[in-house]
Amino acid sequence: MMLEHGGQLNDAAERWGIPRSEWLDLSTGINPIGWPVPNIPAEVWQRLPEADDGLDDIIREWSGASSAACVPVPGSQAAIMALPRLRKPCRVGIPVPGYREHGHSWRHAGHRIVPIAPEQTGGGFSGCDDRWLDQLDVLVWINPNNPTGATIPPSTLMRWHQRLQKRGGWLVVDEAFMDATPAFSLCFHAGLPGLVVLRSLGKFFGLAGVRAGVVLADNRIAEGLKQALGPWVLSGPARYVMRQVLTDTAWQWQARTRLQRSACTLREMLQAAGLTLAGGSALFQTVRIDNPKILADQLAAQAVLVRVFDQPGMVRFGLAADERQSQKLMEALAARKCD
Repeated sequence: MMLEHGGQLNDAAERWGIPRSEWLDLSTGINPIGWPVPNIPAEVWQRLPEADDGLDDIIREWSGASSAACVPVPGSQAAIMALPRLRKPCRVGIPVPGYREHGHSWRHAGHRIVPIAPEQTGGGFSGCDDRWLDQLDVLVWINPNNPTGATIPPSTLMRWHQRLQKRGGWLVVDEAFMDATPAFSLCFHAGLPGLVVLRSLGKFFGLAGVRAGVVLADNRIAEGLKQALGPWVLSGPARYVMRQVLTDTAWQWQARTRLQRSACTLREMLQAAGLTLAGGSALFQTVRIDNPKILADQLAAQAVLVRVFDQPGMVRFGLAADERQSQKLMEALAARKCD
């Protein structure tokens, strides 16, 4: 069974009878002003990808993961699906709410899923009782969480990792939304046994279509992942784009500043519309609501697409690209209040 995701714009256009060109798609949490991709040389398309093209060194410099093994992957999803096959069936903690593909992939590979609610972790504070980790062999954590935006400090995550690793356990940290707040990343620690960090170009860099990311891990896990994925897993054009974008530090700095401003504007707009914020990140804001589908349908009638989460009831809003799109969202929220 395939899980539902944001970005189903063709379906929305057909369902609501509104041309695709008229929609404002806020359903994905992708940076609406992505990195400007340059022309790709013809030889990049004509040659097989080469692992010694310098990409690994660029990834280590960008991430700070100087001692980690790098496994470039076609987006985090490839790693999410492959990692569960590297362990025998065991007990895997999955945060709820959270990105559901993690639980889906580990369950499909025969593992027993243990849902972990925020209150079970003590909110991630350093003084909490960590004995809940002893029921797990693997803990998957999403940092910042999707869709709540909750962020656990690196010191707490490393404490969790140490407790798991004493029994040969893993901590897998999905940092798909981390680039706007790199100080919270665990990349600096990547390379330690049993620590796996996932990063991607899809969200912060606005390059979801290129399907490019990286797994940072110890040598043993990295080699197992390479064997599971096979040769040429990341295309030559994707490797080329990744080398360019990760070295463009000026663009990254400017994007972080702009995204924080845009997120603040979105928060204020949602609160002004009478919605209750459940959390968020630099790339999205999430509201809590009893009937999320009703709100989503009210906005869709105005050609605004958002992401619905049923349990608990939440609606996630991505960022507008410009003033015109912000105005469209504001008008759609106002129209909802008049219904």
